Amino acid sequence: MPGDTDLPRLLAGMEPLLHPARYVFVTDPPAGLDPLATIREAEGLSAIVTADDADAHGLAGEFPCAGITLRVHSALEAVGFLAAVARALTDAGISTNPVAGFHHDHLFVPWDRRHDAMAVLRELAGS
Repeated sequence: MPGDTDLPRLLAGMEPLLHPARYVFVTDPPAGLDPLATIREAEGLSAIVTADDADAHGLAGEFPCAGITLRVHSALEAVGFLAAVARALTDAGISTNPVAGFHHDHLFVPWDRRHDAMAVLRELAGS
C-alpha cells in the first residue's frame, strides 16, 4: 500500500509513539551491535543505538535522546510533513533529528524534552 501524501491528513493521523529506550548517536559501531538506524557518511558509519548498548560496547555516544515514531504511513515523496513537524518543535525550542523509514518517519529529540515533544506533536495533530 502506498504512503499518504496529503499534508492535513498526515498531520492529523501521525499518532506519535514515544519509545521507552534512551538512544545515542555513535560512529563506527562494532560488528555484533544491532543499531536502530545507520547512515554511511564520508567520515564513516553513523548509527543510532540504545544508550545501554553503547555503554556495553564502550562507545562514546552523543546526543542522549528519545525516539518517537510518527505512525502515519507517509509517502517518501510527501511534501511538507517533516517540515511542519520540525517547525512545531522548533517553535517550542526542541531540537530534532528526523529519520525517514519506508513506512514511517522517526524523530530523535533530547531525552529531557521528550514529554514536551510529545505534547507539541499531539497538539499539532489535533489542530
